[in-house]
Amino acid sequence: MQAPNKSFYFEHGPKAIILMHAFASGPVDVRLLARRLERSNYSIYAPLLTGHGTPDFKDIILQGSPEIWLEDTQQAIQFMKHQGFEDISIFGISLGGIFSARALELHPELVGGGSFGSPIVRKRQFSVHNTFMQMARANYLRYKTDPKVMADKLQWLDEHIDDLLKRISDFSAVVASDLPKIHQPYFIGQGMSDEIVNPESSQLVRDQLVNSKVSYHEYPNASHMITVNSAHQQLEIDLSNFLTKIYE
Repeated sequence: MQAPNKSFYFEHGPKAIILMHAFASGPVDVRLLARRLERSNYSIYAPLLTGHGTPDFKDIILQGSPEIWLEDTQQAIQFMKHQGFEDISIFGISLGGIFSARALELHPELVGGGSFGSPIVRKRQFSVHNTFMQMARANYLRYKTDPKVMADKLQWLDEHIDDLLKRISDFSAVVASDLPKIHQPYFIGQGMSDEIVNPESSQLVRDQLVNSKVSYHEYPNASHMITVNSAHQQLEIDLSNFLTKIYE
């Protein structure tokens, strides 16, 4: 049975990691990675972004925004500090990578972080609109939504999602412009067959991290969700090596 798509906290060792999930998904994106890192004696927190993880994808638009999700990210950092952790890093996949980068820009006390398949710097994006609609339909089917109700909801989403995507794009442009503010070590993981984010975007992020020691990794033939697809084992190895260095 699939794990519930909600926030989780695995308390283990004295070094803390925050993992941010992708757009229109949830912490299940990073649960496999979290369990691998927990076995290496890290404590892991993966928050659920506002509006996500409900039976209705309209909640993502009605309840969420880049500003609200940044607040979720800030609260995740405070949560780990309140647990007594001093050495905290933050990573995110896709949308989550935008917020992990922003956290590093705003919180120099974080020891490091990074992003996986994240559109922080825009380079001819693929259709997030269509992908979102497919995920919404699948979610309504999963919750056995009445077909007529589902059709109405999908039409509403089709008419409104682009406004939110524009806000995300504008927010990520601010994050991209501030990448030189990041001085902590930064990990980049990118699937080279990413169907949502142009792989060249990760190279542009690397090139704009002029004040950071960047650990850059490409995964041939891997699609977007490298935390769970064919690349996940190599990603876990590469990230573990990176963490060993930043937590020395």
